[in-house]
Amino acid sequence: MGDYKVVTVGTDGSSSARKAVVRAAEVAADSGARLMIICAYETRDPSSHRDQAEAERALGDEAYKIIGASPAEETLRSARDEAIRAGAQNVDTVAVQGDPTEAIVEKSELYKADLVVVGNKGLASFAGRFLGSVPQAVSRKSRTDVLIVHTT
Repeated sequence: MGDYKVVTVGTDGSSSARKAVVRAAEVAADSGARLMIICAYETRDPSSHRDQAEAERALGDEAYKIIGASPAEETLRSARDEAIRAGAQNVDTVAVQGDPTEAIVEKSELYKADLVVVGNKGLASFAGRFLGSVPQAVSRKSRTDVLIVHTT
């Protein structure tokens, strides 16, 4: 693959994201790289709860979001365990409040990642084509290599 030192991967706990975490762990293990798993979360704003519920109904499976730091931490624990089972040795996690794309890109830059790994969830969906998707936005904004893993 390459001589990577730091590999980052975003997760939201979905099955697509779990596949991306496993692939990132395999790449990190092959390179002897540090793996940084990133999970973005939102805080629930009572005034926007109804709008969010309507959006979730409209988007269906595409509306997978983590609300709150505790679910994010649990998601990261599960992802870390999976990454270790897949062979990664040096695994760190970080929960970030905010937009998933921004979290992945900013943390990847902060940790000087050589490779950013994301799943392809949302690339071919109506919502992804119309509104954009996390993998599409990460690949556009990242200043380093991006591996989009076929997960769906």
